[in-house]
Amino acid sequence: MQHLLAIDYGLKRTGLAFAEKPLYIAHPLETIPSNNLSSYLEKYIVDHGVDTIVIGLPKKLNNTQTDATSHVNNFKNKLSKKHPQIEIIFFDERFSSTLAKKALVEGNFKKSARRKKENVDLIAATIILQDYLKSIEMKLNQIRK
Repeated sequence: MQHLLAIDYGLKRTGLAFAEKPLYIAHPLETIPSNNLSSYLEKYIVDHGVDTIVIGLPKKLNNTQTDATSHVNNFKNKLSKKHPQIEIIFFDERFSSTLAKKALVEGNFKKSARRKKENVDLIAATIILQDYLKSIEMKLNQIRK
């Protein structure tokens, strides 16, 4: 893994976050309109040498699909066809938006900033990526034991 990109895909907006070697700390990137996502990703993947993409997979609490799950699956399939050299991973995104809203409150963001859904999507993508990185670290620690 050299450069990871996380995607919190939505029909209107998509939040993006990244992490890169050697530290692998999740950083917010930006929120873009989903209709511009394909062209944005084309350029970003080439410019940054992305080798792994983590896509937040929406699920209900009972682990079943949401209304958005099929849209995210379709997005992943298109992305996989365009970029077969990139590892594309689904990662559970339950509670990422709730945690993002809480982070905005605890971060003392103004009420106007907390109301912007773009900010929630951006923080949610960062949370998805950080949780993914933690899961990888936990697996490696278990192997080492």
